[in-house]
Amino acid sequence: MSPRVLLFTGKGGVGKTTAAAATATLAAARGLKTLIVSTDTAHSLADALAVEPGEIAPGLHLHQVDTQRTLERHWGELQDYARGLLSELGLDEITSEEITVLPGAEEVIALLELREHARQGRWDVIVVDCAPTAETLRLLALPEALDWHVTRLMPVGRKIVRLVSPFVRSVARVSAPGEDVMSAAERFHRGLMEVRELLTGDHASVRLVLTPESVVLAEARRTLTSLSLYGYRVDAVIANRVFPAGGADEWRTQWVAAQSRLLAEAEQSFAPLPIHVVPYLPAEPVGKDALADLGAVMYAGSDPFAPHSVEPPLRMTADELVLALPGADRDDIDLARKGDELIVTAGPYRRILALPAALARRRIGGAALRDGVLRVRWAPPQTADSALRFTSGSESATS
Repeated sequence: MSPRVLLFTGKGGVGKTTAAAATATLAAARGLKTLIVSTDTAHSLADALAVEPGEIAPGLHLHQVDTQRTLERHWGELQDYARGLLSELGLDEITSEEITVLPGAEEVIALLELREHARQGRWDVIVVDCAPTAETLRLLALPEALDWHVTRLMPVGRKIVRLVSPFVRSVARVSAPGEDVMSAAERFHRGLMEVRELLTGDHASVRLVLTPESVVLAEARRTLTSLSLYGYRVDAVIANRVFPAGGADEWRTQWVAAQSRLLAEAEQSFAPLPIHVVPYLPAEPVGKDALADLGAVMYAGSDPFAPHSVEPPLRMTADELVLALPGADRDDIDLARKGDELIVTAGPYRRILALPAALARRRIGGAALRDGVLRVRWAPPQTADSALRFTSGSESATS
């Protein structure tokens, strides 16, 4: 039985770590075996829970990534080869060690460890406190981007390595990567693809955390579009630090009015997703008891651990490709076809979709973005190639 995996992300400072910690604490209080982990290098979870990593309450475990130890386990052969190569080029051991610690390694390792925890069958719920949205989107896009490169380059790379290895040592006087290094790269790649399969599967979903502010709301809308582009399902939005109505103070009255307007806008933007409203608390919720109380308020009688009903953002049939891009504007979307690949760009983010063999031979008959759904229709096999043109209303064939 796969665990329920919940990822929390949002603009920095909106309270995503608090929302994640409150959700995990509530899960444990309801008798679910719960693990909470973080891909955020700030490691704020332990501070929010006011505990050290480990079993922090009955049924609730906090895990903090040991980057160096786990990096050696997942990336060991590659790191050893890189260190040896740098040493052969004259760098000292300490400098070689520092250089071979990959940028963003901690976040990637957290994903690989998440896969291992999910495999154990020990947990009912795994809560992931992700980094702020921009870093999270780059991280979640990594497995598929790496797959695109590895699938195309690894077979060629093996042939090149076998061909040039005898000359590298004699001419460049450095070591060429051996079969163990290439195999380690493949294992690393396979591990990340398994992470992607876990996080885009039926048991995983993302929850967007925001505060009712114009800039934050705009970023959350873009994040929803980008997550859908990469195939991740968002099942709820959490609106944090909302002023309760009432009070005669003019300053507070203005804040209540502004937030009410933005919350109404959020409901339109994210419909039909539920929006869980968290009031502005009189004190910061730190510690398990305060977070458990916050979790109960946040979900207000709903079951935040039930299976979600969100459809996969991407669906392909013999007639069309359907990709949910909620909140996307026609001007933000671009399509390109290259061989057996369809390249979809939404704002600053791009996804390369490898088409199955049956569709790779088909031409594109038309494309339309309507109500946040991109539909790409396949033309009959004998139809001549066509240029892509978007319509904002009903679909129209390209010409």
